[in-house]
Amino acid sequence: MKTSLVICWRTCGQFVQAVLRGLLPLLLMLGWPLASLNAAAAAAAPVVVIPLKGAIGPASADFVVRALARAADEHAQLAVLQLDTPGGLDLSMRSIIQAILASPVPVAAFIAPSGARAASAGTYITYASHIAAMAPGTNLGAASPVQLGMGGAERERSGASKSASGADAQSTETRKQMQDAAAYIRGLAQLRGRNVQWAERAVREAVALSASEALEQKVIDLTATDIPDLLAKLDGRHVQTASGAHVLATRGAPLVVLQPDWRSRFLAMITDPSVALILMMIGMYGLFFEFANPGMVLPGVAGAICLLVGLFALQLLPVSFVGLGLIVLGLGFLVAEMFLPTFGSLGIGGVIAFAIGALMLIDTDVPGFGVPVGLVIGLALFSALFVFAVSGVALKARRRPVVSGGEAMLGSIGVMLTRDVGSGWARVHGERWRVRTAAPDTLPGEGARVRVIARQGLTLTVEPLESESSAGHS
Repeated sequence: MKTSLVICWRTCGQFVQAVLRGLLPLLLMLGWPLASLNAAAAAAAPVVVIPLKGAIGPASADFVVRALARAADEHAQLAVLQLDTPGGLDLSMRSIIQAILASPVPVAAFIAPSGARAASAGTYITYASHIAAMAPGTNLGAASPVQLGMGGAERERSGASKSASGADAQSTETRKQMQDAAAYIRGLAQLRGRNVQWAERAVREAVALSASEALEQKVIDLTATDIPDLLAKLDGRHVQTASGAHVLATRGAPLVVLQPDWRSRFLAMITDPSVALILMMIGMYGLFFEFANPGMVLPGVAGAICLLVGLFALQLLPVSFVGLGLIVLGLGFLVAEMFLPTFGSLGIGGVIAFAIGALMLIDTDVPGFGVPVGLVIGLALFSALFVFAVSGVALKARRRPVVSGGEAMLGSIGVMLTRDVGSGWARVHGERWRVRTAAPDTLPGEGARVRVIARQGLTLTVEPLESESSAGHS
């Protein structure tokens, strides 16, 4: 019995082995195409290139955030953020960094081409990216926070001159900004495993590095001459993102270069402080003209649109509300000068208030976000000349004799049509008017000529012309 069980067990085992030997080639034949398809799909995943050039502001932040979201939707294996920036606004920089930290797609900050830089806000973005690379001849650093407000440069210089006497000489606001910026970049450096000490020096001492120096001090991960060279060097690299670990297969991967669309270009145009100031000025003038001349429609429509677009742009920028208030006050004075000529008092005050407010409008010293002094002077002079020209025309019109309205009736000559008891009807300026005289018995008869001396509603007070002439002869 035992012998037959052993023979049966051996027979079943041999049968299973034979079946497995027969199925193994079939499984391998099915598995290899699937593996090759997976490899081809991984290799075909595109690499998205996002150019970020110029000062970082609301428009560029909106463009980068939407581009990273698009890269995730298209299942890109890598997003290359090509940087060439002198810095930018703190809020816009933080929006970009938050999008990078939350991105499921690995982000490579690539400072390129040769001659480009990633200063100030660009340094923070480079530290926040999963991969940091630079092209030869580029630099990064100088990440000290820019002092906000009017007189920021003077306060910064005065603080620097007193630094030898101790940290207490610096203002509390400056120290708070410096500590916050240092802690922020230190956290990014620790997150990405990069040089923490140099990151703090870039904030506190505003130091900068070239590409070779940055690679030597482990501030960046690699250098590359261009994007194809960068992708070749990144092939096979392991990257950890918010969605998990990724293995890049970038050698020969298709490139998709994203350019700013109409929304980003429009936002970049209106968030230029100079354009926003001009829109505000056009909007207020348009509304004032519409209120002064109801029914013109076009000034009101154009003014309302420009004013709303200008206000939308200003709420995206670091605006001084004192400066904005002075601009509104100055434009109000200039418009009042047109309707209430005060021999230049309101006009001159309006020009001064407008100029001071325009210089104070943007509350930051970040490059690319100031209002040029030449533009302020040009707008102020244009407003002054326009207002004084309109005021001069109004004064000349005031000196001219009245040719319409009730006052134009005084002194007019009319012809009597009929006479009743105490009153009658006369034709004056081709119109039929009820007339009367100061003395009831002196009203002339039909066909007589009379002169209008007063008006009360629809009744004219007249006097006979014949009696006036005869009195003059006597």
